[in-house]
Amino acid sequence: MRRTVRLLGITACIAVLGIATPAVAHGATAGEAASASSSGSGSGVVVTPADEAALITQAERLVEAMSTRERAASVVMGHIPTADPATLHDYMAADGLGGFILMGANVPGDESALRQITDALTIDPGLPPLIGIDEEGADVTRLPWDDFAGAVTLKNEPATATADAFAGRGALLQRGGATVNFGVVADVPSDPDSFIFRRALGTSPDAAAERVRAAVEGEASAVASTLKHFPGHGAAPGDSHHMLPTTDLSLTQWEQADAVPFRAGIDAGAEVLMFGHLVFTAVDAAPATLSTEWHRIAREDLGFEGVAITDDLGMLQNTGDPRYADPVANAVAAVAAGNDMVMSVMLSDAGMAGRIVDGITAAADSGALPAERLAEAATRVTQLRLQQVPGALLPCPECQPVG
Repeated sequence: MRRTVRLLGITACIAVLGIATPAVAHGATAGEAASASSSGSGSGVVVTPADEAALITQAERLVEAMSTRERAASVVMGHIPTADPATLHDYMAADGLGGFILMGANVPGDESALRQITDALTIDPGLPPLIGIDEEGADVTRLPWDDFAGAVTLKNEPATATADAFAGRGALLQRGGATVNFGVVADVPSDPDSFIFRRALGTSPDAAAERVRAAVEGEASAVASTLKHFPGHGAAPGDSHHMLPTTDLSLTQWEQADAVPFRAGIDAGAEVLMFGHLVFTAVDAAPATLSTEWHRIAREDLGFEGVAITDDLGMLQNTGDPRYADPVANAVAAVAAGNDMVMSVMLSDAGMAGRIVDGITAAADSGALPAERLAEAATRVTQLRLQQVPGALLPCPECQPVG
């Protein structure tokens, strides 16, 4: 007989002849399992990737079993500036955070040491955290050994060069244990003096779109791609690290220009969309990070179905605008607006993520944050976390052929 079971993001088809149940060793890859099945023995295990529906179902089950605080923790991407594996392990274990962003202080001098760090961040290999990193190349490079070209070069070369560079970059991240690259800058700056100009992959909508698509496709087999900074720094002048860039560009004008590379990246399969602290007054008076309308546009008009994440919420606080002085309130408002994950690095300390988790939990318990919004966010994040589970695992410590 032949039966099919679903296991943490994979589907294992186990062929059983009589009382013999041949299998493959725990930890075998999908390719090894398939090879064992076709080795001529007439039985074995065939492993194929679970479809999206199976992943969603599994994510929903996991989230349904979570407490409110566990759901809140799952939508927070934490950060502390250390490269000590033990400290990082304890930090992630304390609150059960759904992710961690690697900044310069977290990255050691070689790949092997980085792998020790990313392993330490992973408390449960069956549901690993999203380990993000800003690895754009050139001006924004966290890995000292990443010498692949960045946007300052790629914007002047054919799109195939972008695909090649991001394929190589994605492989480096995968080898080091990072699973999400905040690396695809989809902004379209026309002003060479813009702080984002050197980091953008193109200076016209079509040129940027071609290279954004190539970048997403290039790193697709290695890491989850992130498009940033939605809805686009190009139209809104100023540096969002310390101010709120603002524009009166109409939605129609945005659709014809700044939206083009984001749409291309979404169509290419980008799993993550980072919302920027940008104000388009014709669309919403609030920064896009806190705007329900911009999240609606991303979902309904552009068709984005993945994880929406904030840019560093510490930047919003750093503007000095009294409306955004409370980092916990900013995080709650960001989730309520439609973000599935929040993070705060600038102006943060080791306790910031925990305070944000407590704030989201309290808001959900009081009804200020709808429970279904938190569940939706936690489910999207959990689904992406399940997609990062490597290899094929059978439900036994050491599976061996019998009979």
